[in-house]
Amino acid sequence: MPAAPAFQAALGLAVKHRRQELQLTQEQLSLLSELHQRWISNIETGKRNPSYASIRRLATGLGLSASELIARAEQIEAGETLAVSATS
Repeated sequence: MPAAPAFQAALGLAVKHRRQELQLTQEQLSLLSELHQRWISNIETGKRNPSYASIRRLATGLGLSASELIARAEQIEAGETLAVSATS
């Protein structure tokens, strides 16, 4: 299986980092975003490329707008580091 495109992997990392900032499990995020836990796992590992509608639901569960979540992914893709809480 080929590696995920950089943007897809970056989105996964942005989701994971934000989830950890909020100290949420994937299951808790699943309930907040009304998305399946396995699907969230696949996003975080770069195995899925979500639709805009799914990005909006995921962002809402993370307490962000879709544009804020995408901006975080773009920062990761550009090689910038995001501040993640020490308890993550």
